[in-house]
Amino acid sequence: MDLKVTLGKLELKNPVMTASGTFGYGEEYSEFVDLNTLGAIVVKGISLQPMEGNPPPRICETSCGMLNAIGLQNIGVKKFLKEKLPYLRQFDTKVVVNVFGNTVQDYVRLSKTLDDAGVDAIELNVSCPNVKKGGIAFGTDKKVLGKLVAKVKKSVTNAVVITKLSPNVSSIPEFSRAAEEAGSDVISLINTIPGMAIDTETQKPKLANITGGLSGPAIKPIAVRMVWEAARSVAIPVIGIGGIVSTEDAIEFMLAGATAVQVGTGNFINPKATAEILQGIMIYLGGKGIHTVKSIVGKVCGK
Repeated sequence: MDLKVTLGKLELKNPVMTASGTFGYGEEYSEFVDLNTLGAIVVKGISLQPMEGNPPPRICETSCGMLNAIGLQNIGVKKFLKEKLPYLRQFDTKVVVNVFGNTVQDYVRLSKTLDDAGVDAIELNVSCPNVKKGGIAFGTDKKVLGKLVAKVKKSVTNAVVITKLSPNVSSIPEFSRAAEEAGSDVISLINTIPGMAIDTETQKPKLANITGGLSGPAIKPIAVRMVWEAARSVAIPVIGIGGIVSTEDAIEFMLAGATAVQVGTGNFINPKATAEILQGIMIYLGGKGIHTVKSIVGKVCGK
């Protein structure tokens, strides 16, 4: 059975990836999952300098999902390269680094540094505020998004560039095409959806940050629709993200047009989720008499 998929020039042994911010730097899950079996590990978001993130409480459970306001806590690129990347290089699994910044130059410097270090792919988190544009998120203005992707793509020579789109836009097809036209090799979607929860006993917000990003099964139908829209709009590969906790969820995204999938909140529910989903995909394909996983990609979107 052929499980290989291709993201730009990057070939994965299978389509199961982790989602940024839900799998730590990989080592945290190594006692639950054989990291060699994954198609790719996407580490939590990295910035130029270390960040402490938001004060607690930073996570709360919601109906069919969770809200988080971690605040992009991370160890910074220098420490990542020194302490985390060497560990990940022990495994026969592609390494994708999610990056973010407050200026285009932040993204460019980060991406160039990681490319020079030999990471396989860079995923641009464009949901961050652009301080030079008055705080508007990079991913909610097509011109700003295009400029960011083009600048990063120009600075990177080996790593595949993935643009992680925000769901908080008027037209996913338009933003998908903007990323493609600017040179992005791949797009991934969706990022979390802004939400809020209130404790009725204390009559206060459950998160110290008040609002947070909603993830988990609650957002899956929205994510599947957006992946379907994106896949119909671009020629580059699409990675599906949002509420994937079972084999059926992963297959649904692939039928909608996703070449690969990222498992996020599912890792918190079940630390072995990625391994079980991969096994389930093989069982599904075998039961259908399908010999290559690529053959199911986009069957519902007409690809």
